[in-house]
Amino acid sequence: MPSASSWSDWKPVPGAPVLNPATFAELIDGGQAFRWQLQPDGTWLGIWSICIVRLQLSPTGILHWSAPTPLATRVSTELPAYLFGHDTRAALDALPWRSDPHLARCLAAFPGLTILRQPFGETLLGFLCSATKQIVQIKQMIALLAERHGAHLNDSHRRLPTWAEIAAIPETDLRACLLGFRARYIHQTARFLAARPGWLEETEVAPYAVAKIRLCELPGVGEKVADCVLLFGAGRLEAFPVDTWIIKAMARRYGLDGWTPAQIAHFGRTHFGAYAGLAQQYLFAYERAAAQRERSINSTS
Repeated sequence: MPSASSWSDWKPVPGAPVLNPATFAELIDGGQAFRWQLQPDGTWLGIWSICIVRLQLSPTGILHWSAPTPLATRVSTELPAYLFGHDTRAALDALPWRSDPHLARCLAAFPGLTILRQPFGETLLGFLCSATKQIVQIKQMIALLAERHGAHLNDSHRRLPTWAEIAAIPETDLRACLLGFRARYIHQTARFLAARPGWLEETEVAPYAVAKIRLCELPGVGEKVADCVLLFGAGRLEAFPVDTWIIKAMARRYGLDGWTPAQIAHFGRTHFGAYAGLAQQYLFAYERAAAQRERSINSTS
């Protein structure tokens, strides 16, 4: 088994924009992905597919990476696409920030924020764990799934189990990973996928509306989870996930108080256009940061 003790030299991430610490933290720990962990030395360690990487941001905003030596070649190829695989500059320019002052504020607050391009099947698993849970709890569930049921990548890290592997895991063992009622949905989804080879791959490349309908056939997948999976796992930037943060943001900033999630999602796709999902991530980040500031002010007053 490869050792985790030998790491490649630190190198700049090709194509990475200059980032501030808030944008960097929001990118990898803001609810898009759930396998990034802050290390004692201040770096971030992330895993997707069979890739393992550490990231650190320099004082000047330059993002650097290092990987276990046996994986460094693969990571060097996949990391830029994983982090910055979208033409974010063109997408941002197409958003209606010129006529939408709140969106303009959000973009200014998190310069360089973009949408990760993650493995589709792993993204589905992550967001099936997300119902009624906060990011830290989802990360704990995902970590336990990898620790107890994923294959070794080296002597210190494991990948997530594949859907085919999950189909063979008893539901009781899934519940032991702190999944709660989500274990049933994940178990049923794994059995669904095992009976339909190629279904996930076909869904990933289907048109947005078709892919969303297909995902909503899965146990435990509603419109919000489907939109998250399509946005963060299939690169469908037209998807506009609506969670509690977006409901608050759209009520407070756009006057949509009392609107249903479906109505808000329709408004988001209509107002923000083909890159609504990118706008959503900025709105989400801004609203969470604003709430944190309010809590800080209230705690000191």
